[in-house]
Amino acid sequence: MNSPNELKEITRFLLEYANRLMGSGVHTSRVIRNTRRIGKSLDVDVKMSLFQKTMVVSVCDIDSTEVYNEVAIIPAFPISFELNAELSALSWEAYDNHLPLDTLWDKYEKIISRPKMDPLCTLFLVGFANASFCALFGGDWTARLIVFSATLIGFYIKQIMQKKKINHYLVFIVSAFVASMVASSALTLETTAEIAIATSVLYLVPGVPLLNGVIDIVEGHVLTGCTRLIQALLLVLCISVGLSCTLMLIRNSLL
Repeated sequence: MNSPNELKEITRFLLEYANRLMGSGVHTSRVIRNTRRIGKSLDVDVKMSLFQKTMVVSVCDIDSTEVYNEVAIIPAFPISFELNAELSALSWEAYDNHLPLDTLWDKYEKIISRPKMDPLCTLFLVGFANASFCALFGGDWTARLIVFSATLIGFYIKQIMQKKKINHYLVFIVSAFVASMVASSALTLETTAEIAIATSVLYLVPGVPLLNGVIDIVEGHVLTGCTRLIQALLLVLCISVGLSCTLMLIRNSLL
């Protein structure tokens, strides 16, 4: 049986753990499964209510039936599939080995404190990925090089604006505008210019929120799923606004 203080500490850990998963872009049912799995390893029953911005966690001691509730605001973290996989593995390790709370905290802190990928490395990887999209849609080598350069500039501006905590909708509009404007230089060359301009903004497409929104709706978390889809569609709209501004400036016939 857990004491009231132990129950409070368990709730605090589970809330921190679920917050990290939810803020990193994990779909809702996975967050609930992982958190409840850790709860079972600590002999507590976990009930959760998840929304886009807030989370409510209720932890009930199985023996004493004492319940502790806590509410937290879900922060936004960078999406990391590696981090999410490691946190999921931690829930299974806790369930299989019945790890104590102190050990769970130590392992959790080690996972989240590991060095992140260098921003410069991320910048070039995104550039190569977007140039590959250009090739996939039929762009020639000149167009691919232009898209690579446009992506580097647009994504670098996106990184700077995000560091300054500028509104993310404005970030997407400006990044799409800058990348497509740089890619419009392809119009002065004998190359697949239209493909270069169209694919220069694909690095901004919010694939993870779109996918998670559909998964949430299919698995019954309709409110959270619809919220994620609406947010993702607004970001797509921002991309369209930035691209449209470029097209209106350089050539109205491309609209």
